[in-house]
Amino acid sequence: MLKEKLILASQSPRRAEILTTVGWEFDAIAANIDETKFPSEDALTYVTRLAQTKAETVAKQITSGGLVLGADTVVVIDEEILGQPRNDDDARRMLSLLSGKWHQVVTGIALVRKGDVSQIRVDQETTRVLFAELSREQIDWYISTGEPQGKAGAYAIQGKGALLIKEIQGDYFNVVGLPIRLVFDLIGRMVSRQ
Repeated sequence: MLKEKLILASQSPRRAEILTTVGWEFDAIAANIDETKFPSEDALTYVTRLAQTKAETVAKQITSGGLVLGADTVVVIDEEILGQPRNDDDARRMLSLLSGKWHQVVTGIALVRKGDVSQIRVDQETTRVLFAELSREQIDWYISTGEPQGKAGAYAIQGKGALLIKEIQGDYFNVVGLPIRLVFDLIGRMVSRQ
């Protein structure tokens, strides 16, 4: 189905694993952009801007053609955006906030065609996730696994963090970090407009 070269504007092993799982060949190039949130940005605006900036940045770096895929994921609870924890204490704070509550996982997706800046598609996916009530001991155990580091909201649903999740509503792969069906749809829309 994918007939063009795909470049993932990320070094995320989780995003790479999802693309590999669906059988898409791709190259991965880190965008290395400033991910500072602007004061006026809500979660949707923030992740969409970052996804588009990542895709456009990598599209400018590559010499051959292809589709460049940018993505960014955050966790949102009570209107607070949770990115990746800075350290174990920050992970503990995040997991305590999530304990026993619903939150949203929001991913922005951008596709840019190298050589044709008018060929940009941007969208986002939101999934609701319910955490189980967690004891301090459970939180400390999970932090001791090292898994919270490098993960939005300080957890990985595809790993040991699955033990923390009571329910999800929406796209599982979005919670992992790449809503692959949305990516597939965006590629289809981009190809049909050629």
